[in-house]
Amino acid sequence: METGTRGTNQRIWQVVSGIPRGRVSTYGDIARFAGLGRAARRVGWALRQLPGDTRVPWHRVINSAGKLALPADSAAGRLQRERLLREGVPLRTGDRIALATYRWRPE
Repeated sequence: METGTRGTNQRIWQVVSGIPRGRVSTYGDIARFAGLGRAARRVGWALRQLPGDTRVPWHRVINSAGKLALPADSAAGRLQRERLLREGVPLRTGDRIALATYRWRPE
C-alpha cells in the first residue's frame, strides 16, 4: 500500500468510490473506513484534491449531522445537491439528509 499524501488520498478516494448510488457517508465514516481514525478533515482535504474530471462520487460525502457541507450558493454545492436529488436522496430543510435511511457503511 502506498504511503504519504498520495497514498492516503488514494485510500480515501477508493472508499468514497464504494459508496453506492442513492446512499451517503460522512467525512468521519470515510476516515475510519480508510484506516485514518478520526481524521474527518483529512477526508475533506483529499476530496478537494480530486481532478475536475473525476468519477469518484464526492457528492455522496456529507457531515456528521447529515448536512451538506458545501455552501449552498457555490457551484460545487449546487452540483452536489443536484446529483444527490438525481440519485433519489431527498434533502430536508437546511440541506439535511436522513442518515438513518441513507447512510452507507461497508459490509
